[in-house]
Amino acid sequence: MNQELVTNFPVTDRAREALAVSLRGCEELIPQDEWLKKLARSEATGVPLRIKLGLDPTAPDIHVGHTVVLNKMRQLQDLGHTVIFLIGDFTSLIGDPSGRNNTRPPLTPEQIKANADTYYRQASLVLDPARTEIRYNSEWSDPLGARGMIELTAKYTVARMMERNDFHDRFKAGTPISVHEFLYPLMQGYDSVALKADLELGGTDQKFNLLMGRHLQVEYGQEPQCILTMPLLEGLDGVEKMSKSKNNYIGISEDANTMFAKVLSISDVLMWKWFTLLSFKTEAEIAALKKEVEGGRNPKDAKVALAKEITARFHSTAAADAAEQDFINRSKGGVPDEIPEVALSGAPLGIAALLKTAGLAASTGEGNRLIEGGGVRVDSSVVSDKALKLGAGTYVVQVGKRKFARVTLS
Repeated sequence: MNQELVTNFPVTDRAREALAVSLRGCEELIPQDEWLKKLARSEATGVPLRIKLGLDPTAPDIHVGHTVVLNKMRQLQDLGHTVIFLIGDFTSLIGDPSGRNNTRPPLTPEQIKANADTYYRQASLVLDPARTEIRYNSEWSDPLGARGMIELTAKYTVARMMERNDFHDRFKAGTPISVHEFLYPLMQGYDSVALKADLELGGTDQKFNLLMGRHLQVEYGQEPQCILTMPLLEGLDGVEKMSKSKNNYIGISEDANTMFAKVLSISDVLMWKWFTLLSFKTEAEIAALKKEVEGGRNPKDAKVALAKEITARFHSTAAADAAEQDFINRSKGGVPDEIPEVALSGAPLGIAALLKTAGLAASTGEGNRLIEGGGVRVDSSVVSDKALKLGAGTYVVQVGKRKFARVTLS
């Protein structure tokens, strides 16, 4: 490896400003001094750096938590660098073991294709499509073949692989580890070799895999990539990382009203982390806004600004304005102009059974949980009694902030 490629260029103020953009909100930048030298080289030579983000299409939709790394990609893209949006159609066949306590079931090729079809379209709401290189890792992984795979596995040891926390913990607990799972970090690392990446981004849970890319690039005689990890975004509950399985997420394909209301539901404390990781406002602008709130400004004003920015990004400014007005109407007890009309019989009917029958809850058990959480209203009044029965009549029933039905009970 020719170290002069990264060392013999002056570090200018512009390169340091690019470093500051890279560091904003990140968990780790490894090694920081190498990245600064790469930035200086790029500025001096006019050759953009190659910045890689890989996502396995394990689900059909991207949520706001995924956009933390996409936002960072866009910031680096705006500095003039080449960003590579890598769809892991090959690695999805293996299944990423990161953070797992058991073997992840591999997806079928049909599932992978169906999910991948939507990934880039959604990512393009953050990235500039005209300046984004789209790649699929099957391009080089399929031709590798059995011989190439054996040569690749010879470049890493089992002892090093077992240093990985999830493998170590599962082995110690006697939980099965399939041999094919060892291939995942190797194949992700080989992606960096194939793409000649200068920087790879990922969540903090991807650190082992990202470092594998550095290791393999050296093994293949390349200049090693730097790695930049971003924090995992806490979801709406403010505790667990954003996840569809935990139902604490905002899908970027959700309608504008739902997206806006969900952002407003986060805590005042979490709001500032979301500003840092999700907003395109400058750090100075965010600091000024935070100072105003600390000086007495209503924190809801700041949260509304964040909700409008995020909603406008995935919809439009007009949609964000309309979502704000819709939220104001609902907060005042207003009912949307058009809500489903439902006719039911069997009065008097228990409230939980009514919620299920009207399609406002999946089951009576869920209905009871919604009532316990204070999330059910009848004619604008919060329902606190799970034993409530409604007689014949017409009622406006509300679940949460967004579900309504006009129920006529006979």
